[in-house]
Amino acid sequence: MNKLTLTLGVAVFAVLGTAAQTAEIYTPGEPVRGDFKNFARDFLKNHCFDCHDNDTAKGDLSLEDLGSVDETSAAVWKSIWAQVTLQEMPPKKKSQLGIIDRLRFSDWIVSELQRVMKDKGGFHAHLDPNKGNYVAHNLLFGPLPKGIRLAPTSSPARIWRVTPQEHITRLNELINTEPQYDHSKPGLRTRGDVVPTNHGGELKLYFGTDRIIRWEGGTVAYATAVKSVPVVLSSSRKHGLENYPDFYTVNSSEATQILGKAEDILRYMAYGPLSLANPEQITDDPKTYDKVKPSGDLRGLPIAIVYSTKIVRPMTPIHDLMKEPGITNERLRTAVDFLFEELTFRPPTTEESNDYLQIVKNSIGKVGKEKGVFMGLSAVFLDRDALFRPELVESGKPDQHGRVMLQDWELGLAVNHALRYIKPDAQLRKAIVEGRMRTRIDVKREVTRMIADDSIRKPRVLRFFRDFFDYDLGGYICKDTKALGETGVSTRGTSHYRAMFDATASTDRLIELIVQKDKDVLKEL
Repeated sequence: MNKLTLTLGVAVFAVLGTAAQTAEIYTPGEPVRGDFKNFARDFLKNHCFDCHDNDTAKGDLSLEDLGSVDETSAAVWKSIWAQVTLQEMPPKKKSQLGIIDRLRFSDWIVSELQRVMKDKGGFHAHLDPNKGNYVAHNLLFGPLPKGIRLAPTSSPARIWRVTPQEHITRLNELINTEPQYDHSKPGLRTRGDVVPTNHGGELKLYFGTDRIIRWEGGTVAYATAVKSVPVVLSSSRKHGLENYPDFYTVNSSEATQILGKAEDILRYMAYGPLSLANPEQITDDPKTYDKVKPSGDLRGLPIAIVYSTKIVRPMTPIHDLMKEPGITNERLRTAVDFLFEELTFRPPTTEESNDYLQIVKNSIGKVGKEKGVFMGLSAVFLDRDALFRPELVESGKPDQHGRVMLQDWELGLAVNHALRYIKPDAQLRKAIVEGRMRTRIDVKREVTRMIADDSIRKPRVLRFFRDFFDYDLGGYICKDTKALGETGVSTRGTSHYRAMFDATASTDRLIELIVQKDKDVLKEL
């Protein structure tokens, strides 16, 4: 074979090889064949060099001398990935890429960046939910372009960070008794609703407010005197996909806040307002407290508050444990198991129960019952499943594609999470315990039942509308006091905050009333 024949053969093979790859069925997410020299270099030359070679270098960027993806060039390649993936490049006036070429090139860059940055924190930009706003809608909702074949859907084993709404509601369930939901009155706040923000937009959890019958000073003094817990998981202002991929940890600051407030919650569970006030402040006749209260200006102080004697908080095994003198293994375990399920929404395993029981007993042994019980039980507030919802699928049989379906508590809690902030109802819990949450049929049965059951509060439906319309963010962005004044609202001070958050609550209730009547509203949106 002479040199000319060999050269022509290589050229023909290269052309046919490139054409063959272009004609291949493309499966998003699968490894892209080729390296920089035989794949990426040609892409840059054909689609980028018109504007970004050494002679043109628009935006002071030349890609002509760019080499393969490495630590030095990673930032440039990340920029290329973003521009191509978000369809910013090539420019609109230039010849456009085919959808398969764009997706394949994007996948290649992602795989290379993941390889290069593996030991340096990794590459995660492609997992940012905000990027979802740029996905071509025709790919999501229209027929797939010819040449694309989707792999059977699945997700990796993972843990979801509990949302602020879920977290604050779990804590609220421990210390406050909310009225049961009445579906004939959808505009009223009931058990299972998220704890609302105050007029400053702060998300807090309040102790004993339903027993306060008198205080000194205005509402500011009242709020100052009431012990509260700030939300510690994520930001209450985050919208959309709040459980970000790779968001696996609770930082030390958050853990410290959780532990610091856990004891306050446990003490209130045990003693009620006595954990906040002196015995003489708990009376149905405030005049009796007037005779013994300290003199002077008490506005904004805890000692200015008078609580009724009526018990309205949940009476729990924590109360029983501290009410009776001494300790027994039975009462300690009952308290541990109760608190664990209240915070994680599932019963503890025998090992988990034993571990936390030992922690509490060790604490009691070191500092005595009074401090030891609260110190030991506080650890449960930092349990993984009190702060995260796992989807680890540690058991189950893989299907033909290697996928394992969620089952039992993981599947049941995923279904519950889709609609509610409180624990699974009795029927869903029974299905989980009896092994009837393992199949698609099981999921359909429970979801259909819960949606059709008007007695079940479904606050996450309302959350959808908040995320969709952003109306609950009005208090943070509205500063047009003149416009508000024209509606009759006071414009003094920061009154616009109060007006806008009042409007948020009113809009919540309006939407609930509309959804009750209009069954097609979600479909139309």
